[in-house]
Amino acid sequence: MSNLYGDYNQKIDYVFKVVLIGDSAVGKSQLLARFARNEFSVDSKATIGVEFQTKTLSIDNKTVKAQIWDTAGQERYRAVTSAYYRGAVGAMLVYDMTKRQSFDHMARWLEELRGHADKNIVIMLIGNKCDLGSLRAVPTEDAQEFAQRENLFFMETSALEATNVETAFLTVLTEIYRIISKKSLTANEENDAGGNSNLLKGTRIIVPGQEQHSESKGGCCYSS
Repeated sequence: MSNLYGDYNQKIDYVFKVVLIGDSAVGKSQLLARFARNEFSVDSKATIGVEFQTKTLSIDNKTVKAQIWDTAGQERYRAVTSAYYRGAVGAMLVYDMTKRQSFDHMARWLEELRGHADKNIVIMLIGNKCDLGSLRAVPTEDAQEFAQRENLFFMETSALEATNVETAFLTVLTEIYRIISKKSLTANEENDAGGNSNLLKGTRIIVPGQEQHSESKGGCCYSS
């Protein structure tokens, strides 16, 4: 994906596709708007089908274009599933921390994701709307336990207050970059040694789970 050119002939070193998944009305589109355009709409409409936005950023002196795909959470749009996940290297599993059911559905969304996406995909569990701390229905500990069990990154966010939104996306994108650059380095070493780089195919890269250091601040859990 190197040697692609974006606006104004800017050289793009990598294009990373990241998908947002979760129930309807958990704030996926708001997270995307906050990250891509630093906007928040109080009267946001439900997403119909699929849409995506891009944001270009620098990671390790490389220019990365993040292509963030947003999809409707309603069941009637599930026909787009396979095309939606194709080529994704990152995913944000989003639930509303004031709606327990949206968290309980995470296992089903994760199963669907792993059934269609690349096995090395970088996944972050997102508990959105942490500005509504008094209405919390999902204890931070429950989400941390689920994330650790499933080997996911985890963070609580507020698209309204812009809490942890950029940090969450950058964490996923930086981890994707780390994995892909490591793959490229290993492939080059194999070639330099006269080895067969095809041996790399099917190699499983384990994304280590984050150590959870959390503190309560404004109703949000800060994970490092």
